[in-house]
Amino acid sequence: MGTETAAGPERARPDLPAAGPGLPAAGPGVAAAGPGVAGAGPEVAGAGPGVAGAGHDLSAGGDVMNRVTGCAREALRAYGCHPEASVELLNVSENATFLVSDPEAGRSVLRVHRLGYHTEQEIASELAWMDALRAEAGVRTPRVLAAADGQRVVTVAERGGPGAAARHCVRFEFLSGTEPGGPGDETGGTLTGAHFAELGEITARMHRHARSWLRPRWFTRFRWDYAAAFGEQARWGRWQDGIGVGPSERLVLSRLDDTLRARLTAFGQGPERYGLVHADTRLANLLVHHGAFSVIDFDDCGFSWYLYDLGTSVSFFEHSPEVPALVDSWLTGYRQVSELSAEDEAEIWTFILFRRLLLVAWIGSHAGVDIAAELSAGYTRDSCDLAERYLSTH
Repeated sequence: MGTETAAGPERARPDLPAAGPGLPAAGPGVAAAGPGVAGAGPEVAGAGPGVAGAGHDLSAGGDVMNRVTGCAREALRAYGCHPEASVELLNVSENATFLVSDPEAGRSVLRVHRLGYHTEQEIASELAWMDALRAEAGVRTPRVLAAADGQRVVTVAERGGPGAAARHCVRFEFLSGTEPGGPGDETGGTLTGAHFAELGEITARMHRHARSWLRPRWFTRFRWDYAAAFGEQARWGRWQDGIGVGPSERLVLSRLDDTLRARLTAFGQGPERYGLVHADTRLANLLVHHGAFSVIDFDDCGFSWYLYDLGTSVSFFEHSPEVPALVDSWLTGYRQVSELSAEDEAEIWTFILFRRLLLVAWIGSHAGVDIAAELSAGYTRDSCDLAERYLSTH
Protein backbone atom coordinates (compact mmCIF):
# COMPACT_ATOMS: atom_id res chain seq x y z
CA MET A 1 0.00 0.00 0.00
CA GLY A 2 1.63 3.19 -1.13
CA THR A 3 1.32 5.99 -3.60
CA GLU A 4 3.35 6.96 -6.67
CA THR A 5 2.55 10.63 -6.87
CA ALA A 6 3.98 13.95 -5.86
CA ALA A 7 0.94 14.71 -3.77
CA GLY A 8 2.72 13.94 -0.52
CA PRO A 9 1.91 11.44 2.24
CA GLU A 10 -1.42 9.70 2.13
CA ARG A 11 -4.02 10.45 4.77
CA ALA A 12 -7.40 9.26 5.87
CA ARG A 13 -10.14 11.34 4.28
CA PRO A 14 -10.01 14.56 6.34
CA ASP A 15 -13.33 15.85 5.02
CA LEU A 16 -15.35 12.88 6.30
CA PRO A 17 -16.39 12.78 9.95
CA ALA A 18 -15.41 9.87 12.17
CA ALA A 19 -18.93 9.49 13.47
CA GLY A 20 -20.68 6.17 13.89
CA PRO A 21 -21.17 3.84 10.95
CA GLY A 22 -24.19 3.72 8.73
CA LEU A 23 -24.78 0.42 7.01
CA PRO A 24 -27.06 0.11 4.00
CA ALA A 25 -29.76 -2.47 3.60
CA ALA A 26 -28.54 -5.97 2.80
CA GLY A 27 -29.48 -5.56 -0.87
CA PRO A 28 -27.96 -3.86 -3.45
CA GLY A 29 11.94 -5.97 -16.11
CA VAL A 30 11.11 -9.06 -17.96
CA ALA A 31 10.26 -8.84 -21.65
CA ALA A 32 6.91 -10.29 -22.65
CA ALA A 33 8.46 -13.41 -24.14
CA GLY A 34 6.40 -16.30 -25.36
CA PRO A 35 2.64 -16.69 -25.68
CA GLY A 36 0.37 -15.71 -22.83
CA VAL A 37 -1.99 -17.86 -20.86
CA ALA A 38 -5.70 -17.19 -20.72
CA GLY A 39 -6.54 -14.55 -18.16
CA ALA A 40 -9.11 -16.83 -16.57
CA GLY A 41 -6.53 -19.52 -16.00
CA PRO A 42 -4.72 -20.20 -12.73
CA GLU A 43 -2.09 -17.83 -11.50
CA VAL A 44 1.29 -19.10 -10.41
CA ALA A 45 0.38 -20.36 -6.96
CA GLY A 46 2.65 -20.19 -3.97
CA ALA A 47 4.96 -17.60 -5.48
CA GLY A 48 3.95 -14.90 -3.07
CA PRO A 49 6.18 -12.44 -1.23
CA GLY A 50 9.57 -13.52 -0.07
CA VAL A 51 8.67 -13.38 3.60
CA ALA A 52 4.98 -13.82 4.33
CA GLY A 53 3.89 -11.89 7.37
CA ALA A 54 7.38 -10.52 7.94
CA GLY A 55 7.91 -7.25 9.78
CA HIS A 56 7.75 -4.01 7.84
CA ASP A 57 11.42 -3.09 7.71
CA LEU A 58 10.72 0.57 6.87
CA SER A 59 9.16 0.82 10.34
CA ALA A 60 12.32 -0.44 12.03
CA GLY A 61 13.50 3.02 13.05
CA GLY A 62 17.15 3.95 13.46
CA ASP A 63 18.86 4.96 10.24
CA VAL A 64 16.76 2.77 7.94
CA MET A 65 15.35 5.70 5.97
CA ASN A 66 18.82 7.19 5.51
CA ARG A 67 19.88 3.86 4.01
CA VAL A 68 16.79 3.69 1.81
CA THR A 69 17.44 7.24 0.59
CA GLY A 70 20.99 6.13 -0.22
CA CYS A 71 19.53 3.33 -2.34
CA ALA A 72 17.41 5.87 -4.18
CA ARG A 73 20.43 8.02 -4.98
CA GLU A 74 22.38 4.96 -6.08
CA ALA A 75 19.55 3.90 -8.38
CA LEU A 76 19.67 7.26 -10.19
CA ARG A 77 23.04 6.29 -11.59
CA ALA A 78 21.60 3.13 -13.10
CA TYR A 79 18.92 5.27 -14.74
CA GLY A 80 21.50 7.58 -16.25
CA CYS A 81 20.14 10.61 -14.44
CA HIS A 82 21.96 13.94 -14.44
CA PRO A 83 24.67 14.14 -11.71
CA GLU A 84 22.74 16.99 -10.08
CA ALA A 85 19.41 15.12 -9.99
CA SER A 86 17.86 15.15 -6.53
CA VAL A 87 15.57 12.80 -4.61
CA GLU A 88 12.91 13.96 -2.17
CA LEU A 89 10.97 11.55 0.03
CA LEU A 90 7.26 11.77 -0.74
CA ASN A 91 5.75 8.92 1.17
CA VAL A 92 6.52 5.88 3.29
CA SER A 93 3.87 3.22 3.21
CA GLU A 94 4.43 -0.33 2.00
CA ASN A 95 7.49 1.06 0.20
CA ALA A 96 9.33 4.38 0.08
CA THR A 97 8.43 6.75 -2.77
CA PHE A 98 10.68 9.59 -3.91
CA LEU A 99 10.28 12.54 -6.24
CA VAL A 100 13.21 12.70 -8.64
CA SER A 101 14.05 16.15 -10.02
CA ASP A 102 16.44 15.97 -12.96
CA PRO A 103 17.63 19.29 -14.44
CA GLU A 104 17.51 17.73 -17.93
CA ALA A 105 14.77 15.07 -17.85
CA GLY A 106 12.42 16.84 -15.43
CA ARG A 107 10.41 15.11 -12.71
CA SER A 108 9.80 11.40 -12.22
CA VAL A 109 8.87 9.12 -9.32
CA LEU A 110 11.12 6.43 -7.86
CA ARG A 111 9.74 3.59 -5.75
CA VAL A 112 12.21 1.82 -3.45
CA HIS A 113 10.75 -1.45 -2.24
CA ARG A 114 10.67 -2.78 1.28
CA LEU A 115 12.58 -6.00 1.83
CA GLY A 116 10.92 -9.38 1.31
CA TYR A 117 7.54 -8.19 0.04
CA HIS A 118 7.93 -8.85 -3.69
CA THR A 119 10.32 -10.77 -5.89
CA GLU A 120 11.68 -9.16 -9.04
CA GLN A 121 9.39 -11.36 -11.13
CA GLU A 122 6.34 -10.26 -9.15
CA ILE A 123 7.27 -6.61 -9.70
CA ALA A 124 7.75 -7.24 -13.42
CA SER A 125 4.29 -8.84 -13.46
CA GLU A 126 2.75 -5.75 -11.86
CA LEU A 127 4.37 -3.54 -14.49
CA ALA A 128 3.16 -5.80 -17.30
CA TRP A 129 -0.47 -5.42 -16.21
CA MET A 130 -0.08 -1.66 -15.89
CA ASP A 131 1.23 -1.55 -19.47
CA ALA A 132 -1.63 -3.72 -20.72
CA LEU A 133 -4.31 -1.65 -18.98
CA ARG A 134 -2.97 1.51 -20.55
CA ALA A 135 -2.68 -0.03 -24.03
CA GLU A 136 -5.79 -2.20 -24.10
CA ALA A 137 -8.35 -0.97 -21.56
CA GLY A 138 -8.09 2.80 -21.76
CA VAL A 139 -6.96 3.03 -18.13
CA ARG A 140 -4.25 5.66 -17.74
CA THR A 141 -1.39 4.32 -15.62
CA PRO A 142 2.10 5.77 -15.15
CA ARG A 143 4.64 4.62 -17.72
CA VAL A 144 7.66 2.74 -16.45
CA LEU A 145 10.99 4.44 -17.18
CA ALA A 146 13.69 1.89 -17.92
CA ALA A 147 17.27 2.11 -16.72
CA ALA A 148 20.14 2.89 -19.09
CA ASP A 149 20.59 -0.83 -19.79
CA GLY A 150 16.89 -1.35 -20.51
CA GLN A 151 15.99 -2.97 -17.20
CA ARG A 152 12.64 -1.97 -15.71
CA VAL A 153 13.49 -3.21 -12.21
CA VAL A 154 16.80 -2.02 -10.78
CA THR A 155 18.29 -3.76 -7.74
CA VAL A 156 20.58 -1.73 -5.49
CA ALA A 157 22.72 -2.96 -2.60
CA GLU A 158 21.89 -1.21 0.66
CA ARG A 159 25.01 0.21 2.24
CA GLY A 160 25.46 -0.01 5.99
CA GLY A 161 22.45 -2.18 6.68
CA PRO A 162 22.33 -5.59 8.34
CA GLY A 163 23.49 -8.44 6.14
CA ALA A 164 23.63 -8.17 2.37
CA ALA A 165 20.32 -6.39 1.84
CA ALA A 166 19.41 -5.31 -1.67
CA ARG A 167 16.35 -3.29 -2.65
CA HIS A 168 14.37 -3.34 -5.88
CA CYS A 169 13.62 0.05 -7.44
CA VAL A 170 11.20 1.13 -10.17
CA ARG A 171 11.06 4.54 -11.82
CA PHE A 172 7.77 5.93 -13.15
CA GLU A 173 6.81 8.95 -15.17
CA PHE A 174 5.47 11.84 -13.12
CA LEU A 175 1.72 12.24 -13.57
CA SER A 176 0.17 15.60 -12.78
CA GLY A 177 -2.98 15.61 -10.71
CA THR A 178 -4.42 15.48 -7.23
CA GLU A 179 -6.47 13.02 -5.22
CA PRO A 180 -10.17 13.46 -6.04
CA GLY A 181 -11.77 15.48 -3.28
CA GLY A 182 -8.40 16.21 -1.71
CA PRO A 183 -6.65 19.55 -1.16
CA GLY A 184 -6.18 21.33 -4.46
CA ASP A 185 -8.66 19.16 -6.34
CA GLU A 186 -9.93 21.09 -9.36
CA THR A 187 -13.51 20.13 -8.45
CA GLY A 188 -13.31 22.22 -5.28
CA GLY A 189 -11.71 19.93 -2.72
CA THR A 190 -14.91 18.17 -1.69
CA LEU A 191 -15.44 14.44 -2.05
CA THR A 192 -18.57 13.73 -4.09
CA GLY A 193 -20.50 10.77 -5.41
CA ALA A 194 -19.23 11.68 -8.88
CA HIS A 195 -15.71 10.79 -7.78
CA PHE A 196 -16.86 7.37 -6.64
CA ALA A 197 -18.89 6.82 -9.79
CA GLU A 198 -15.75 7.49 -11.81
CA LEU A 199 -13.76 5.11 -9.62
CA GLY A 200 -16.42 2.42 -10.02
CA GLU A 201 -16.40 2.77 -13.81
CA ILE A 202 -12.59 2.60 -13.99
CA THR A 203 -12.55 -0.41 -11.65
CA ALA A 204 -15.04 -2.23 -13.87
CA ARG A 205 -12.82 -1.62 -16.89
CA MET A 206 -9.85 -3.09 -15.01
CA HIS A 207 -11.91 -6.14 -14.03
CA ARG A 208 -13.18 -6.64 -17.57
CA HIS A 209 -9.61 -6.51 -18.84
CA ALA A 210 -8.36 -8.92 -16.17
CA ARG A 211 -10.98 -11.51 -17.15
CA SER A 212 -9.82 -11.67 -20.76
CA TRP A 213 -6.15 -10.66 -20.65
CA LEU A 214 -3.62 -13.19 -21.96
CA ARG A 215 -1.10 -12.96 -19.16
CA PRO A 216 2.57 -13.72 -19.88
CA ARG A 217 3.56 -17.25 -18.87
CA TRP A 218 5.91 -15.91 -16.21
CA PHE A 219 3.23 -13.69 -14.64
CA THR A 220 2.97 -14.20 -10.89
CA ARG A 221 1.29 -12.19 -8.14
CA PHE A 222 0.17 -13.10 -4.66
CA ARG A 223 -3.36 -13.68 -3.39
CA TRP A 224 -5.62 -11.63 -1.16
CA ASP A 225 -7.78 -14.48 0.13
CA TYR A 226 -8.76 -15.35 3.68
CA ALA A 227 -5.54 -17.30 4.36
CA ALA A 228 -3.34 -14.47 3.11
CA ALA A 229 -5.23 -11.91 5.19
CA PHE A 230 -5.82 -13.78 8.45
CA GLY A 231 -4.06 -17.16 8.25
CA GLU A 232 -0.98 -18.43 10.04
CA GLN A 233 1.30 -16.30 7.82
CA ALA A 234 -0.93 -13.26 7.46
CA ARG A 235 0.66 -10.91 4.96
CA TRP A 236 0.29 -7.76 7.06
CA GLY A 237 0.53 -9.46 10.44
CA ARG A 238 -2.22 -10.56 12.82
CA TRP A 239 -5.15 -8.32 13.61
CA GLN A 240 -4.89 -9.69 17.17
CA ASP A 241 -1.64 -7.70 17.43
CA GLY A 242 -3.27 -4.49 16.25
CA ILE A 243 -3.03 -1.32 18.29
CA GLY A 244 -5.68 -1.19 21.01
CA VAL A 245 -6.82 -4.81 20.65
CA GLY A 246 -7.62 -5.77 24.24
CA PRO A 247 -9.83 -8.59 25.58
CA SER A 248 -13.15 -6.95 24.72
CA GLU A 249 -11.98 -5.90 21.24
CA ARG A 250 -10.65 -9.40 20.63
CA LEU A 251 -14.09 -10.90 21.37
CA VAL A 252 -15.88 -8.66 18.88
CA LEU A 253 -13.26 -8.98 16.16
CA SER A 254 -13.03 -12.74 16.62
CA ARG A 255 -16.75 -12.99 15.90
CA LEU A 256 -16.20 -10.83 12.85
CA ASP A 257 -13.29 -13.02 11.72
CA ASP A 258 -15.39 -16.18 12.04
CA THR A 259 -18.28 -14.64 10.10
CA LEU A 260 -16.02 -13.38 7.33
CA ARG A 261 -14.45 -16.80 6.93
CA ALA A 262 -17.84 -18.53 6.71
CA ARG A 263 -19.34 -16.04 4.26
CA LEU A 264 -16.29 -15.97 2.01
CA THR A 265 -16.20 -19.76 1.92
CA ALA A 266 -19.85 -19.87 0.91
CA PHE A 267 -19.34 -17.10 -1.65
CA GLY A 268 -16.62 -19.09 -3.38
CA GLN A 269 -13.89 -18.20 -5.84
CA GLY A 270 -15.48 -18.86 -9.21
CA PRO A 271 -13.95 -16.99 -12.19
CA GLU A 272 -16.91 -14.61 -12.31
CA ARG A 273 -16.09 -13.45 -8.76
CA TYR A 274 -12.36 -13.96 -8.31
CA GLY A 275 -9.43 -12.82 -10.43
CA LEU A 276 -6.72 -10.20 -10.89
CA VAL A 277 -7.52 -6.96 -9.04
CA HIS A 278 -5.78 -3.70 -8.17
CA ALA A 279 -6.32 -4.43 -4.44
CA ASP A 280 -5.84 -0.84 -3.27
CA THR A 281 -8.27 1.37 -5.18
CA ARG A 282 -8.43 4.12 -2.61
CA LEU A 283 -8.98 7.66 -3.82
CA ALA A 284 -5.35 8.33 -2.85
CA ASN A 285 -4.45 6.08 -5.78
CA LEU A 286 -6.56 8.00 -8.28
CA LEU A 287 -5.32 11.27 -9.75
CA VAL A 288 -7.49 13.82 -11.54
CA HIS A 289 -6.03 16.44 -13.88
CA HIS A 290 -8.16 18.56 -16.23
CA GLY A 291 -10.97 16.05 -15.89
CA ALA A 292 -8.80 13.04 -16.79
CA PHE A 293 -8.27 10.27 -14.23
CA SER A 294 -5.16 8.16 -13.72
CA VAL A 295 -4.72 5.03 -11.58
CA ILE A 296 -1.46 4.58 -9.69
CA ASP A 297 0.14 2.25 -7.14
CA PHE A 298 -0.41 -1.31 -8.36
CA ASP A 299 2.07 -2.61 -5.76
CA ASP A 300 -0.59 -4.74 -4.04
CA CYS A 301 -2.29 -6.00 -7.20
CA GLY A 302 -2.97 -9.71 -7.09
CA PHE A 303 -5.66 -12.35 -7.13
CA SER A 304 -8.73 -11.80 -5.00
CA TRP A 305 -12.46 -11.30 -5.20
CA TYR A 306 -13.39 -8.50 -7.59
CA LEU A 307 -15.50 -7.00 -4.81
CA TYR A 308 -12.35 -6.59 -2.72
CA ASP A 309 -11.58 -3.53 -4.85
CA LEU A 310 -14.83 -1.98 -3.64
CA GLY A 311 -13.83 -2.76 -0.06
CA THR A 312 -10.50 -0.98 -0.55
CA SER A 313 -12.14 2.13 -2.02
CA VAL A 314 -13.31 3.28 1.42
CA SER A 315 -10.14 2.33 3.29
CA PHE A 316 -9.65 4.09 6.63
CA PHE A 317 -13.09 5.77 6.66
CA GLU A 318 -15.37 2.73 6.38
CA HIS A 319 -17.27 3.85 9.48
CA SER A 320 -18.25 7.24 8.05
CA PRO A 321 -22.00 7.81 7.56
CA GLU A 322 -21.29 8.97 3.98
CA VAL A 323 -20.03 5.54 2.94
CA PRO A 324 -23.36 3.90 1.95
CA ALA A 325 -24.09 6.74 -0.49
CA LEU A 326 -20.55 6.59 -1.86
CA VAL A 327 -20.89 2.84 -2.37
CA ASP A 328 -24.12 3.43 -4.30
CA SER A 329 -22.28 5.91 -6.53
CA TRP A 330 -19.46 3.41 -7.07
CA LEU A 331 -22.04 0.80 -8.12
CA THR A 332 -23.65 3.26 -10.54
CA GLY A 333 -20.30 3.77 -12.24
CA TYR A 334 -19.43 0.08 -12.21
CA ARG A 335 -22.72 -0.90 -13.84
CA GLN A 336 -21.92 1.31 -16.83
CA VAL A 337 -19.35 -1.32 -17.80
CA SER A 338 -20.21 -4.54 -15.99
CA GLU A 339 -23.00 -6.15 -14.00
CA LEU A 340 -23.03 -7.44 -10.43
CA SER A 341 -25.41 -10.18 -9.37
CA ALA A 342 -27.76 -9.87 -6.41
CA GLU A 343 -25.57 -12.42 -4.62
CA ASP A 344 -22.53 -10.18 -5.21
CA GLU A 345 -24.26 -7.08 -3.92
CA ALA A 346 -25.41 -8.90 -0.79
CA GLU A 347 -21.73 -9.33 0.17
CA ILE A 348 -20.56 -5.76 -0.35
CA TRP A 349 -20.23 -5.09 3.37
CA THR A 350 -18.50 -8.43 3.86
CA PHE A 351 -15.68 -7.10 1.70
CA ILE A 352 -15.67 -3.71 3.37
CA LEU A 353 -15.28 -5.42 6.74
CA PHE A 354 -12.71 -7.86 5.31
CA ARG A 355 -10.59 -4.88 4.32
CA ARG A 356 -11.26 -3.10 7.61
CA LEU A 357 -10.03 -6.04 9.70
CA LEU A 358 -7.02 -6.38 7.42
CA LEU A 359 -6.19 -2.72 8.05
CA VAL A 360 -6.32 -3.27 11.81
CA ALA A 361 -3.47 -5.72 11.25
CA TRP A 362 -1.70 -3.34 8.84
CA ILE A 363 -1.73 -0.46 11.32
CA GLY A 364 -0.29 -2.73 14.00
CA SER A 365 2.59 -3.87 11.80
CA HIS A 366 3.43 -0.53 10.16
CA ALA A 367 4.25 1.66 13.13
CA GLY A 368 6.64 3.81 11.10
CA VAL A 369 3.96 4.88 8.60
CA ASP A 370 2.37 8.26 9.35
CA ILE A 371 -1.23 7.19 8.84
CA ALA A 372 -0.79 4.19 11.15
CA ALA A 373 0.42 6.44 13.97
CA GLU A 374 -2.32 8.94 13.21
CA LEU A 375 -5.20 6.42 13.39
CA SER A 376 -3.77 4.16 16.10
CA ALA A 377 -6.17 2.63 18.67
CA GLY A 378 -9.07 4.80 17.55
CA TYR A 379 -9.28 2.85 14.33
CA THR A 380 -9.58 -0.40 16.27
CA ARG A 381 -12.29 1.06 18.49
CA ASP A 382 -14.31 2.24 15.49
CA SER A 383 -13.73 -1.13 13.84
CA CYS A 384 -15.43 -2.86 16.76
CA ASP A 385 -18.45 -0.56 16.44
CA LEU A 386 -18.61 -1.22 12.72
CA ALA A 387 -18.23 -4.97 13.28
CA GLU A 388 -21.13 -5.02 15.74
CA ARG A 389 -23.35 -3.24 13.23
CA TYR A 390 -22.34 -5.66 10.45
CA LEU A 391 -22.79 -8.76 12.64
CA SER A 392 -26.31 -7.68 13.55
CA THR A 393 -27.35 -7.92 9.88
CA HIS A 394 -25.16 -10.71 8.47
